[in-house]
Amino acid sequence: MKLLSIESSCDETAAAVIEDGRKIISSIVATQVEEHKLYGGVVPEIASRRHCEAINGVVSEALTQAETDLSGIDGIAVTFAPGLIGALLVGVNFAKGLSLASGLPLIPVHHLRSHIASNYLAHQDLKPPFLCLVVSGGHSHIVEVLDYTTMKIIGKTRDDAAGEAFDKAARSMGMSYPGGIQLDKVAESGDPTAFKFPHPKVDGSPYDFSFSGLKTAVINQIHNASQKGITLPVNDLSASFRKAVVDCLMDNFIKAAENLGYKKLVLAGGVSANSLLRKRVAEECTNRGWEYYYPPLELCGDNAAMVGSQGYYEFLAGHTASTDLNARATMSIDF
Repeated sequence: MKLLSIESSCDETAAAVIEDGRKIISSIVATQVEEHKLYGGVVPEIASRRHCEAINGVVSEALTQAETDLSGIDGIAVTFAPGLIGALLVGVNFAKGLSLASGLPLIPVHHLRSHIASNYLAHQDLKPPFLCLVVSGGHSHIVEVLDYTTMKIIGKTRDDAAGEAFDKAARSMGMSYPGGIQLDKVAESGDPTAFKFPHPKVDGSPYDFSFSGLKTAVINQIHNASQKGITLPVNDLSASFRKAVVDCLMDNFIKAAENLGYKKLVLAGGVSANSLLRKRVAEECTNRGWEYYYPPLELCGDNAAMVGSQGYYEFLAGHTASTDLNARATMSIDF
């Protein structure tokens, strides 16, 4: 079964053709990163306009690279939630138009479920159930993946997401957007013990995260040093901050796995590209004799291949939509 999939939840316009949820036939991504660098982050109105300009060409290229047209496609999967509402609407409406014109089934896909599914494309042996840490610029979740379309949130951030904390800390250090990637690279040459940062806990919720105080702590450190005319070593500051964020993520992730009896752990989302986080997952699981999985770097960021993978399993579960499908800016992964 081949699906044409479309992703437009933020600042990447993407399309792909995926076979049986596990094989990438084609995958095209048009990014807007260079334009949004001018503003220090994604500007929703600009993102929506660029999606309108790019989507037809991106979808056409995905079909061309797959050496097919819509007659060789069995369904159309599209990200409909969560994300920037204007950006989502571009992809959803384009997919609805294709579905209406072709008669192909329309398959709505949740963005975070797609990030989890990116692992199915890279690891053919991976099957639920497993425990997944989903970390991105807007989300930090610990999720029980009971089967391909049944999920349960075990823990989540109460304020900022890990990726948002990385990006804002990086911006305070003078790094350009997307800062989290640059901070990770700079941290590689730094001393992670040079600065002490808090490891916030959420009372009564052992698996929940809170990164707002941690983000404020590094910003205050930078501001205080600036007022005193002190130049901080950015590599050491980056390494120390990165370690604090990863410690918080891993402490709760491992605790949840031990308490719930999971020995198969999965990492997903944009922040799954973070080198220290990948290293820590590998170390913690290897030491315990557990299985662990994370996507290759090219599938960590937003792409349509992961949408096609999850869309396949949503279709098998009977989750299709009519042309009254609407985009949603917020929606829980366990709907």
